[in-house]
Amino acid sequence: MEVSGNIKVINPEQQVSPTFKKRELVVTTEETYPQHIMIEFTQDKCDLLNSYAVGDAVKVSINLRGREWQSPQGETRYFNSIQGWRIEKESGATSAPAASTSSAPATPAPIPAALEGEDDLPF
Repeated sequence: MEVSGNIKVINPEQQVSPTFKKRELVVTTEETYPQHIMIEFTQDKCDLLNSYAVGDAVKVSINLRGREWQSPQGETRYFNSIQGWRIEKESGATSAPAASTSSAPATPAPIPAALEGEDDLPF
């Protein structure tokens, strides 16, 4: 799955335990009703966020994770998390030259009538 939008927040890395670290990113989607999606990057994936800044347009590849927890009183609860495993800048979203080339027609130019019957291929 993927989430696209603009980076709203990049939190510093948190060392949760001696063997586990995480870093949180908030992406704001560009929809009629924008959503602020918090995505966790864990372990070696934390470093992926180093080259990004607030305001960057990005596409984040994610996995949805769910787990069950049972309290000492026997109550069962469920928790979900969104884990990021890849992030890339959106191409053409903010640069004018890329946007203008993407709007160019995709149809090929017509062949001039003078060349239509010629075949100059060597085979």
